[in-house]
Amino acid sequence: MIGVIGDIHGCLNTLLSLVGKIRTSYPAIQLYCVGDPVDRGHFSADVIDYVISEKIQFTPGNHDYMFLYYMRDPSSTIGRAWIYNGYESTMASYDGKRDKISEHLEYIINAPLFINVEDCFISHAGISAYYKNHLPDKKFDYNLIKDLIYKDVEEEQGILWTREELLNIGKLQVVGHTRRQEILHSKSNNVLYIDTSVYTGNKLSAVIVKDNKVIDIFSETTFREDLN
Repeated sequence: MIGVIGDIHGCLNTLLSLVGKIRTSYPAIQLYCVGDPVDRGHFSADVIDYVISEKIQFTPGNHDYMFLYYMRDPSSTIGRAWIYNGYESTMASYDGKRDKISEHLEYIINAPLFINVEDCFISHAGISAYYKNHLPDKKFDYNLIKDLIYKDVEEEQGILWTREELLNIGKLQVVGHTRRQEILHSKSNNVLYIDTSVYTGNKLSAVIVKDNKVIDIFSETTFREDLN
């Protein structure tokens, strides 16, 4: 049994309250995050610090990679895109703590692009149905798909970026990236969408998953101070 938190986007106070709720009910549970702790909200740097300190297992999102690419190669296509997708709020969160940037970038680059545990498969945007034709006999193969995922990290069908239909991989995929007002389970391909748009003022959500089934749901309405 594990807990998986949706896209946080710099909303530290909302995150703290949500984690508090989860740990009241499940004190020893291992927590995971589907990525995008940065951008939009005011506290990106503090969110990453908290995720690290609380040992919340992390798989990066597209906003994390835009941050990474900009800091390492600002002329790159992905790096340039960050200017319009959260640059100002994230950089402002590092005022007075610029020494944290290198540590946080290393954390992002070293994080796995997906986490495959017994209870479910966790990633940011999910495995696109695009990959179905790249699998022998159309059967899901974790070893083969890993190579494809890492090769396509910058591509629009990739696991950080895709908004296409996702592949049914034979177990529950838990993803963020594609915003919903409420958590949505797409039964046809067994995908659970848990990004409930915290940065637009909706809420931050998390699910408790056991044996590829959701057994509990938590949410916290966005704290005003995270955005205003």
